[in-house]
Amino acid sequence: MKARNEPIKTKGIPMKSFTLSALTAALALSALCSAQSAHAIEVSKKAKDIAQNTIIVDSHIDVPFRINKRWEDVTVATEKGDFDYPRAKKGGLNAPFMSIYLPATLEAPGKDYGVQLAHQLIDSVEAIANRAPDKFAVAYSTSDVEEHFKKGLISLPMGMENGSPVAGSLDNLKMFYDRGIRYITLAHSLSNHISDSSYDLRRNWKGLSPFGKELVVEMNKLGVMVDISHVSDAAFYQAMEITKAPAIASHSSLRKFTPGFERNMDDKMIKALAKNGGVIQINFGSSFVSQETRDWQDDLSKKFEAAGVKWGDPKANEIAEAHRKAKPYPFASLETVLDHIDHVKNLVGIDYVGIGSDFDGVGDSLPRDLKDVSYFPHLVQGLLNRGYTEQEIKKILSGNFMRVWKKVEAVAASM
Repeated sequence: MKARNEPIKTKGIPMKSFTLSALTAALALSALCSAQSAHAIEVSKKAKDIAQNTIIVDSHIDVPFRINKRWEDVTVATEKGDFDYPRAKKGGLNAPFMSIYLPATLEAPGKDYGVQLAHQLIDSVEAIANRAPDKFAVAYSTSDVEEHFKKGLISLPMGMENGSPVAGSLDNLKMFYDRGIRYITLAHSLSNHISDSSYDLRRNWKGLSPFGKELVVEMNKLGVMVDISHVSDAAFYQAMEITKAPAIASHSSLRKFTPGFERNMDDKMIKALAKNGGVIQINFGSSFVSQETRDWQDDLSKKFEAAGVKWGDPKANEIAEAHRKAKPYPFASLETVLDHIDHVKNLVGIDYVGIGSDFDGVGDSLPRDLKDVSYFPHLVQGLLNRGYTEQEIKKILSGNFMRVWKKVEAVAASM
């Protein structure tokens, strides 16, 4: 999980706003996961074959930030986290976007907007590929992903989560493009110089900033996908008006199932994204897909407020532990995630939904039967059980995202 200390700006407790120490001490979710182990699910040979013989794009995995905080060699089996080479091979995952995540607090007086950290995290992705060139390769284009797949390599394309390191400079944008960044999440948990954030009650720009609007145009010219996960609703609609290329929601789920949670997308937004030709990549985190989980977190938040404490305080840890004992953390299930995919398909069609798991980014809040990257055959089996065809499943696994990425490349070439 990302060790993040950003202030919580919305009702409830976004999982990505927990600090690692507080989460570990207060909730002991790893132990809880063991207690609520994944249910046994019968995975057919067909599901395994589809997973192994299809490009699987997961558009958001937080390996770089994870190993920056606690280094592990993900080219071999690891003790921690949700991703390593053996588990990726077992699950059939072969095109995970490495998230170059920058905490929102790095954009502040006296800070460098996360520029240095961004370069360090990109370096770490390159190091993974250089350490094991027989297993991994950095991918800069759709053709790279397709070529690596033929060679049996796992592609490592990169997306930047939080555009702060652009730091108001189109030259910086070009520099990060040259280093391999192929999408930028315009903002994160706080509004920045580009866009308002869905988590931040302060709406400095009433959507995108003047520079943010200019940035979207330049991203189109370069071939950097515009990622509208995390941004405010107003910023989303402004991005839709400006972009000449399809946009993505790299790791978002549906507000239909989590009413009032602006971080997720409502039906009107999904329709607008589909009209744009874009794709929503479903986040697996329990608090993104389950209202029961959000209610659990809201109840805990209310107890903190009543006690006048915050995460990390000894008293907060005691309150959280008592809360957990009274009502264990309600993990979502594979079926819950499938409900989100079903809804997008029924609303706008099969061509506009994909996978943005947020593995290594949501801690031990992952659903039963989707606990790490080895579980993609479970997802495929779940889709088969719901009557999805193999062609439809392949669109969800990568076809839709690759279509968008190729269109972004084509728009850049034309501009």
